[in-house]
Amino acid sequence: MTQTTETPEAGDLATSLPRHDVADLSLAAQGRARIEWADRAMPVLRQVRARFAKERPFAGARIAACMHVTTETANLMRALVAGGAEVVLCASNPLSTQDDTAAALVAEYGVSTYARNGIDRDGYYAHIDAALDLAPHYVFDDGCDLVNTLHTARTDVLGEVLAGCEETTTGVIRLRRMAAEGALRFPVVAVNDTDTKHMFDNRYGTGQSTLDAIFRATNTLLAGKTVVVAGYGYCGRGVASRAKGLGANVVVTEIDPTKALDAAMDGFRILPMAKAAAVGDVFITVTGNRDVIRPEHIELMRDGAILANSGHFDVEIDILGLAAMAVDGPRRVRPSTDEYVLADGRRVLLLAEGRLVNLGAAEGHPAAVMDMSFADQALTAEWLTTAAGTLAPGVHDVPTEIDKRVASLKIETMGIDIDTPTPAQVEYLNSWRHGS
Repeated sequence: MTQTTETPEAGDLATSLPRHDVADLSLAAQGRARIEWADRAMPVLRQVRARFAKERPFAGARIAACMHVTTETANLMRALVAGGAEVVLCASNPLSTQDDTAAALVAEYGVSTYARNGIDRDGYYAHIDAALDLAPHYVFDDGCDLVNTLHTARTDVLGEVLAGCEETTTGVIRLRRMAAEGALRFPVVAVNDTDTKHMFDNRYGTGQSTLDAIFRATNTLLAGKTVVVAGYGYCGRGVASRAKGLGANVVVTEIDPTKALDAAMDGFRILPMAKAAAVGDVFITVTGNRDVIRPEHIELMRDGAILANSGHFDVEIDILGLAAMAVDGPRRVRPSTDEYVLADGRRVLLLAEGRLVNLGAAEGHPAAVMDMSFADQALTAEWLTTAAGTLAPGVHDVPTEIDKRVASLKIETMGIDIDTPTPAQVEYLNSWRHGS
């Protein structure tokens, strides 16, 4: 890991470079321009940052974050630093790191950052280890790898942790399992489960950015094609509705009868993957589970089938199984697109190496959506500075008032006015004495 005390030539917030391991510090100016561009579309987080700078709620606090190192995340880090926190950021996905953003965080904003695009597994965990050297009071996670490492390889600093936040569905699933087994040693707040996160980030953010990534990687036309969406949670809903809007014939696969019914009521065709595999042109997994697409499914697919995963980890498509079936490949045929040739000559295209496609082959969610998610994160972290001591180890919900505050701030920035209930309406809603 690079550890330096050099004085940067550029950057108005740092007097010396913090500990870091990034690809190329010469990209810092470019990264700053992109971070500031994202900031324009994040008015809620900008307001939060301005208040934090005045009130300094994190003075003396140490925060370690394992998140996608993107321009939007950079603006969250800026808010935490403005609030007085000492912050270390490492990447939660090797392919989502924007190297110019990582450079800018170090050289322009003075944030200790460990992230390189395309780093291998050993380097990925070395970066997590370096972030935990901070002995953090609070942890921000996106997928639970940081928390998992704390409970396994880095128990030496586990006692310093007061609380944490988890950003994504997969991470919340893992944390709930840890809690159910009595393994989770501190309280973690499921920021993913706020309405302003899963209703908008998961649905609109994932829906748009996933298709954006497929277009960038393949330049394919969706109109008239059959798109198979595996999973109909909020992410799946977003992907399915956007694909339908672009003229695709959408098939949904599910294991949950309620979600399958929801998809059917929304007008989508429901098939098991064993049948969908034979009719699909583009396959998008958003389940949070492993081996959703397996060799027996790939065996049925058409020539040129496109496989994309928009779940957090690269386990939803059985990549090893695909590689074992192939007689040629993987061969990089376009940026972020690898071709596998099967024994009968059929070609299968895997995007972003089976990793989170919207960040591996594109830029992730639009900043306007992440504005809400990261405002949730920032305000939840502020709440934890006083509430952490009252929470038992386990998974906790974000207080409703934080979620509503973020929604209120967002609609204000959009110029939207809503009604205010009258005193009589408030009384009616809070009384059981009124009959019909």
